[in-house]
Order: sequence, then structure tokens, then C-alpha cells
Amino acid sequence: MIDRVLTRRTMLRGAGVTLALPLLESMFPARAADKVVSPQRFVAINIPLGFLPADFFPAKTGRDYQLSPYLEEAKDLRDEFTVISGTSHPDVDGGHSAEKSFLTAAPHPGAPSFTNTISLDQYLARRVGSQTRFASLTLGSHSLSWSANGVSIPTETSPAATFAKLFLKGSEKDVAAQEAHLQDGQSIMDTLLDDARSMRARVSTADRTKLDQYFTAVRETEQRLVKAEAWSKTPKPKVDAKPPAALPWMDFPGIFRAYLDVVRLGLQTDSTRVVAFGGDAGGPIAPLKGVTQAYHTLSHHGLNPGLINELKIIDRETIKIWADFLTNLKKTPDGDSNLLRNTQVLMGSNLGNANGHTTTNLPILHAGGRYRHGQHLAFNQKNNAPLSNLFVSILQGCGQEVDRFASSTGTMTGLERKA
Repeated sequence: MIDRVLTRRTMLRGAGVTLALPLLESMFPARAADKVVSPQRFVAINIPLGFLPADFFPAKTGRDYQLSPYLEEAKDLRDEFTVISGTSHPDVDGGHSAEKSFLTAAPHPGAPSFTNTISLDQYLARRVGSQTRFASLTLGSHSLSWSANGVSIPTETSPAATFAKLFLKGSEKDVAAQEAHLQDGQSIMDTLLDDARSMRARVSTADRTKLDQYFTAVRETEQRLVKAEAWSKTPKPKVDAKPPAALPWMDFPGIFRAYLDVVRLGLQTDSTRVVAFGGDAGGPIAPLKGVTQAYHTLSHHGLNPGLINELKIIDRETIKIWADFLTNLKKTPDGDSNLLRNTQVLMGSNLGNANGHTTTNLPILHAGGRYRHGQHLAFNQKNNAPLSNLFVSILQGCGQEVDRFASSTGTMTGLERKA
């Protein structure tokens, strides 16, 4: 019997020529009524200076809430996202340092002895990443991604570099050099692992634990090298889009938009299913009409009305870029629906109020995926619900059979999945 289901890696080969196929319905398992079911994806976005709470959070709760001033920018998408208030990570303090724990919930990130844990995106990437060229993408000004050993994963440096990584092929010489480098890397990993194993019987119990962590890291590196070597022989997808233009470093809103444009292409071509983006928290003056002060200065406004008015301009633009991203996902056909329905997008901040460096009552938006959105879920403002409960719901929405993550106590109450 011939298997009618083609894999995403299926190629046409003949006479020394290899051609990558586009996304076909036959690449998905047959389902009831011949519906094409697409994989579920996840994008995390952290805006480290947060949003002005008074203009971000709606006054009312439930499904009949009135959009806040900021969320008016996304009024056409009301039924595609859920606003969440009254959540945070227990014991995550330290002001700006809390960005390290946004996707991990590891406690006390500002402490000298802080050790991070695996981030939500990497937890998911370890389970679904083998099915795509890139297990995940880590983008932006700061890394949200942390390995199982608590090591920060470097970010891609620019939208243009990310586009090149996803879609541009190097010269034959470059490709050959990359394959040789991958082979060398595998050889080195083999040697390191053999040497470390020979030491295991001669060290203390505590050192054995450290070596076991080391073995895990080496094995994961080996797996990435093997995967990278296999994909190096597979043509990159072609897209009908030009690489992003170079933008001045102070144009962080424009850079944010350019990153999300590339992310959409990466999801559309199934180059990856997991993305984490860390926004800008530095000192540039945004090239937006009416903005005259540095972003960081505006976020620490000290209740100065003039600074607050300028901050609102940046916050509104950030929400608008996010809303445009959701709109573009919704317009992009994907399997049995569209990319937005098949992609959960989490946007929020590690700070509830940058002016006071508070890390409670975080501003959280959860969009897309197969959920009944169009609501404001409000939890206790003083005794916050664990944000990690949302993380468990996100993992389950991506098909993972888990009931705990980090400081979670279950799934997020009130967030219901569609049938």
C-alpha cells in the first residue's frame, strides 16, 4: 500500500536535481471530511518597559468589557484575543531583572545567586522542534530563551539577519564550509562526551550530578548538529518578499514591525513553530511624532503629565504593530484555517508598572490559537494568580500533555478552547 501522506521534507529528485515542494494538503494526515489540520505554533513577545496600566487594562471584566484606550487600536480583532490582569510570577522580583524570568518564572532574578530554568519557548521547542528546520527563533534586543541548564540563548541580531537565516542560501563554497564545520562539531562533541564519561567513576556524587548536566548539554548539542547537517542539504523555502531594509538603531518600533513581518513568513513556511521576541528597553528616542524623550526616561515618568503623554504615543504604536501582526496572520491561509487560528501569540511584560519597577499585575494579551477569546480575565489584584497557569494552557493548546510548568497550579481559569 502506498502511503498517501507526504512529509514536509518530501523532495522531488531526478537527474541530480533536487526540488523542495511547497506546502501541500497531502502533507497533512487525513482527517474527517478530508480537512487539512495544520500544526499549532507559538510566539512570545516581551515588552520589557510594559504599558501604562490606566490605558492598558479595561475597567470592566468578562465578555462585555469596554476596550481600553490602548486596545482600541485592535478593535477589529476583539474576538481574537483575551486581556488578562491580576497575574504575575510568584517570587519574581528585581525590577528590570525580571525580564530574565518572563518565560521561566524562576524566582529572584536580581539575586547574585540566581539560577534560571528552562523557558516556555524552549520547553516547547524540545518537543516539536525536530519537525522544522529551526527548532525555535530567539529574536530582539534581549533574550527570553533559556536552556534546560539555565543558559541564555543568544538572539538573532536584526530582522535582515533573521530573514537571511530563514530564506537566503549562501554560495556553494559557503554551504560546503558549513557542512565541514558541522562534521567537525560532531567529532568534537563525540570526543568530549567520551572523555567526560571516563571521568564519571572517579569523581564525587556532587560532581556526578554536574557531569550528568554536562552530558545532557552535550547530547542536545549533538542532536542539533545532526539535525543541522540534514537540513543543510535541504533547499530553503522561497518567499515572495524582499529582505527587510536596514533601519536606524533608534527606530525600535520599526524594527519591531520588521521582525514580526519576518516571523510571519517563518511560520507560514513552517521553518519554525516557536518564536520568542524580546523588545527594546534602552535609551533611544523613538522617531514618532510627538516623542522628544528617550523611551526609558518616559517609562519612569514620575507622574509627569508631559512624559506620560509621550509614553502613550509609544505604547499605542506598540499595540498597533501587534494588532497588525495578528491581522496579517489572520489573512494568511494555513491548513484548514489561517495562521492566527493556528498560532498562539503571547504579548506582555515583566513589569506591571515600569514607573515603580513593580513585577505584579502584569499586562498580558493572549491571542490566536483555538480559543474562545473576546474577554477580559481579571484575577485578584493583590493576590495574583500565577502567570504560569497561562503557560500550561498554551502548552496544552500546542498539543502537549502537561499539567504543570514552573510555578503553575493548573491551567488558566476562564480560558476555554474551542471544539
